[in-house]
Amino acid sequence: MPTKAAAIQAALRTQHLGQPPIVAGAYAATVRAQVAILTVLNAEITTMEEQVKAHFGQHPDAEIYLSQPGLGVALGARVLAEFGDDKTRYADARARKNYAGTSPITRQSGKKKFVQARYVHNDRLVDALGLQAFAALSGSPGARVYYDQLRARGTGHRAALRQLGNRLVGILHGCLKTGTPYDEHTAWAHHQQQDQQAAA
Repeated sequence: MPTKAAAIQAALRTQHLGQPPIVAGAYAATVRAQVAILTVLNAEITTMEEQVKAHFGQHPDAEIYLSQPGLGVALGARVLAEFGDDKTRYADARARKNYAGTSPITRQSGKKKFVQARYVHNDRLVDALGLQAFAALSGSPGARVYYDQLRARGTGHRAALRQLGNRLVGILHGCLKTGTPYDEHTAWAHHQQQDQQAAA
C-alpha cells in the first residue's frame, strides 16, 4: 500500500499538460467575469428576498398561503403571483387545477379511456407546485400517506408528485374560498373516509 501511494504521489507531482499562456489568461478572465456576475446576482437575489418578505405578509391571503404544507414565504408568493388574487377568476377547484396544469386530461374513444398529463401549462406555476408537493411530504402526514398510496399502486415518483400537487391545489382553493387556513385533519379526512369505504 505505501508503494502504491508513493507512485500516485509521484504521478501527481509530474508536469501536467497545460495551455499556452494567452489561452490560460483568456480562461482566467472568463472565470473572473463569471464570478463577478454571480456576485451581483446573489446580491440581487438577497434584495428580492427581502422585498418579498417585507410585502407578501401584507396580502390579505398571505396567512392562508403560508398555512399550506410545503409553502413558505418565497414559494407562497410565487404561487399567489401565478394564480392571481381575483376571487372570481376560478369558478371552482377544477378550474384552478386546470389552470395550474396539475389535473390530467381524460380522453375517451369508444371503450378506450386515455389519461394524460397536461403539457401546455404555466411553467413557473407547475414548478412552484412541484416544489410544494415535494416539501409537503415531510410537513404533512396526510400528503405523505397520499403519496405513498400512489407509489404502492405503481405510480411513478413524478406522476405521484403531480397528483399530490393537484390535490394540494384543490385544498388551497377550498381554503381561499372559505377564507380559512389549512387544517391537516380537514384537508385529508374526506380522502381517508374514501379509503376506508373502499377497504370495507
